[in-house]
Amino acid sequence: MGLKAGQGIVWGDEMKLGLRGQVRKVWAPRGVAVAQAVQIGWKYIHVAVALDPLTGRLWWAWQKNMKGEEMARIWKAWAAEPGIDGWVWDGARGHTGEDMQAVDAPQVVQPPYASELNPVERFFRELRRAIEGRVYPDLQAKQAALAPVLSARPGNAWQADPARVRQLCGWDWIRKALTKLPADDAMP
Repeated sequence: MGLKAGQGIVWGDEMKLGLRGQVRKVWAPRGVAVAQAVQIGWKYIHVAVALDPLTGRLWWAWQKNMKGEEMARIWKAWAAEPGIDGWVWDGARGHTGEDMQAVDAPQVVQPPYASELNPVERFFRELRRAIEGRVYPDLQAKQAALAPVLSARPGNAWQADPARVRQLCGWDWIRKALTKLPADDAMP
């Protein structure tokens, strides 16, 4: 079963969210030294994201780890929803395992070490910009800071603003590639 034109084809990946903070670039007046607290901790959770670069529709879910069975739990639920007929992502071990191969939807694996081809990586930069550079008391507090940035509630939430997602991730080459897919299973 291959991907066809007109299907809901999404790009997906996972972002590690943890207490090991990242220093972010910030604006400051010239000559003023900026000090950012850096948090060092070893607790992590992942946020799984799928996005449709044509429509700007966004799906997301918390994921305990990167193991195939945990990933398959989320992607099976998403594959059953209207709007996701297949997906494109990297070849991480959890993506290519037995559990994920059992999910009934076509999957396209991008070339190794080509994360710049996945528009979700660009989306993750925006998520990190929204939450990094601060210290959180625990992992739940950091999750609580990220959830409204992703959620479907109006405001600055990505899921509530498909036009914003489309502008960030609907790259021209992706739009062209998706419109040039064959209309049926017959390959040229």
